[in-house]
Amino acid sequence: QVQLVESGGGLVQAGGSLRLSCAASGSILSINVMGWYRQAPGKQRELVAHITSGGSTNYADSVKGRFTISRDNAKNTVSLQMNSLKPEDTAVYYCNANMKLRYGSPYRDYWGQGTQVAVSS
Repeated sequence: QVQLVESGGGLVQAGGSLRLSCAASGSILSINVMGWYRQAPGKQRELVAHITSGGSTNYADSVKGRFTISRDNAKNTVSLQMNSLKPEDTAVYYCNANMKLRYGSPYRDYWGQGTQVAVSS
């Protein structure tokens, strides 16, 4: 069974850092874009950052200059280095991967279970 498993969430003081990691496992033919989304209470889920298989990145304006997304194509992992964290970064962070599982099948989005990030002031 294909799954995405996040790790690295937790509680950190404002100004601190966390590194989130996500590993895709199972029978996977190919992974296109991988990314991180977050959802704060009462808010819609929003894109934090994503990265293509070739390494092109996009970031939400709110995290530019503070967060860095990276991936290891050989290991099917994606990470999010979060520096200079702010209380408004508090949210559940979800790993996303656009993956093809079989020849003849389309790429589809898959989601991790989410990991909590809490930033105290």
